[in-house]
Amino acid sequence: MGDILAHESELLGLVKEYLDFAEFEDTLKTFSKECKLKGKPLCKTVGGSFRDSKSLTIQKDLVTAFDNGDQKVFFNLWEEHIPSSVRDGDSFAQKLEFYLHIHFAIYLLKYSVGRPDKEELDEKISYFKTYLETKGAALSQTTEFLPFYALPFVPNPMVHPSFKELFQDSWTPELKMKLEKFLALIFKASNTPKLFTIYKENGQSNKEMLQQLHQQLVEAERRSMTYLKRYNKIQADYHNLIGVTAELVDSLEATVSGKMITPEYLQSVCVRLFSNQMRQSLAHSVDFTRPGTASTMLRASLAPVKLKDVPLLPSLDYEKLKKDLILGSDRLKAFLLQALRWRLTTSHPGEQRETVLQAYISNDLLDCYSHNQRSVLQLLHSKSDVVRQYMARLINAFASLAEGRLYLAQNTKVLRMLEGRLKEEDKDIITRENVLGALQKFSLRRPLQTAMIQDGLIFWLVDVLKDPDCLSDYTLEYSVALLMNLCLRSTGKNMCAKVAGLVLKVLSDLLGHENHEIQPYVNGALYSILSVPSIREEARAMGMEDILRCFIKEGNAEMIRQIEFIIKQLNSEELPDGVLESDDDEDEDDEEDHDIMEADLDKDELIQPQLGELSGEKLLTTEYLGIMTNTGKMRRKGLANVQWSGDEPLQRPVTPGGHRNGYPVKRSGWITGSPGPLQKTNVGQSNFKTRDLKGTGLSPEGLLSCLFCGLSS
Repeated sequence: MGDILAHESELLGLVKEYLDFAEFEDTLKTFSKECKLKGKPLCKTVGGSFRDSKSLTIQKDLVTAFDNGDQKVFFNLWEEHIPSSVRDGDSFAQKLEFYLHIHFAIYLLKYSVGRPDKEELDEKISYFKTYLETKGAALSQTTEFLPFYALPFVPNPMVHPSFKELFQDSWTPELKMKLEKFLALIFKASNTPKLFTIYKENGQSNKEMLQQLHQQLVEAERRSMTYLKRYNKIQADYHNLIGVTAELVDSLEATVSGKMITPEYLQSVCVRLFSNQMRQSLAHSVDFTRPGTASTMLRASLAPVKLKDVPLLPSLDYEKLKKDLILGSDRLKAFLLQALRWRLTTSHPGEQRETVLQAYISNDLLDCYSHNQRSVLQLLHSKSDVVRQYMARLINAFASLAEGRLYLAQNTKVLRMLEGRLKEEDKDIITRENVLGALQKFSLRRPLQTAMIQDGLIFWLVDVLKDPDCLSDYTLEYSVALLMNLCLRSTGKNMCAKVAGLVLKVLSDLLGHENHEIQPYVNGALYSILSVPSIREEARAMGMEDILRCFIKEGNAEMIRQIEFIIKQLNSEELPDGVLESDDDEDEDDEEDHDIMEADLDKDELIQPQLGELSGEKLLTTEYLGIMTNTGKMRRKGLANVQWSGDEPLQRPVTPGGHRNGYPVKRSGWITGSPGPLQKTNVGQSNFKTRDLKGTGLSPEGLLSCLFCGLSS
């Protein structure tokens, strides 16, 4: 109670100030009367008194300068105390300022006793002329002010009929009245009551702060889940590594005593360092007795660790989801697309992610099997930039998984829509990146490769790559990788042959690009198309060998080795076995499809939830929770089930995401990270000579065909 009494006078003063500001005259009288009857002190707020006093002084100074014709003083005060937003944005303020300039320009003509001082008059007219040429030029198209632009050039404005009104006795008092009303309004608006300021600062700012904190909380929860997964993986890897290290130390001690290490023991140790899904394949397909094989395999791959007790995510009401994706507001559509994508990208690899994807596919989430005009896929052509981008992100996420690519490949309209969006999208870089990323992953599947080649996508890619410095790193890397994958096909090479000079020029320019991630794809494309005689002839004519040798001087060992093979291809006269054989007989089931979920899918989110607005998994489980129908699914034939022949050349398309994830694949004494520069295992000696290939089943030409990641006819 004591605190209230101590501040009562100030609080009552705040109420009185606000009532006065809001012009509640009757309420203010009643309030003041009741305070007096109850003996409550009513003090005027210090801030309000000070502001009122200062405002009155400024208004008085402006009016005095107006009356005295003191142009410089007036406009100095005008620019200092009238907000620029009002001066530049309010039409009444702009018109008033124009007439005020006229007032000062003709002041000496109207009020001078006798003949006005010519020098002073010229100065005022010059000031007015400068105003007309600068800030006043904005009103030059207004009929009301158009005649006054001639005022500085008229010898005697007092007798000119166009300016007769300016020299009437009533013109200046009317202008002064407008000025006073304007100043009173402006300074009243600036004298915000303290009560209002307190409410605004503590109410609105708190609301904004809560929204920011809510957004930060959502992001923090997502980051914490990611970090927890990483921690568990690192911890499991660490424990596994300590165990293997202890065994290896024991083995080294045993060798000192003369006990030999058997190949079977070495194989068992290496298999333990790989993931469960790869152990069976490695145990049967990799010869660990070959020197260097085990160490290269270990360096080429990190074994993913399956976390224990990963729960399945709740099932969703997909019928309601798809309905809202088609008929909902753009903001709701964006949040739903984001949440569905996050389900894929943040779910744990393995059963949890597979179950999420299987639910999407079995419920035809993207309407790939639908023939209705209004479908979820049509969001790719939405008028909303955010919806378009988030739809492209979701499709890219689907395409990042082997089962997702199979689902999207069932209907060629998905491919056609993506190709159209790629060529039309010029506003949003991220939308184009995700469309391009999805198409590049589509190129891992042969039927989609064929369709893209037939649609002339090679020509579009070559045209885009003519100016690589204008492209983002993602766009550049995925464009070159897509071009390489399409060039692996005989039909793709034939397409390149139609514009051989341009393709060779673009690829040779890309060899020297500062982004070294694209080098294996550029090399792969060059090596592939140079199997065509007409392209070889074009390359020789443009001096391709000299260009390549320049890069040998500057490149690293891997780059040098690959360029040497390209030069050998360039100078060959006969076609390597099987290079131009028909693609038609190749079996789609032989594809090697990796899951390549990349972090870029969730970068630079455009929307954030406001206070009380649901997003992500909370949105899905609160508004779209369905009946629990999650079940396991059959795994497609993948790396774990495919046996590779020891002398089979590497003939697989690749994608940059696979390169970054470093999938190990055995190919005739070579290890590739699918894609990326190949890493040679130790076959005999380090240099390539025919005698070093004994026991590998490969000739030098066989190794030549294994050089580049993803080469196929």
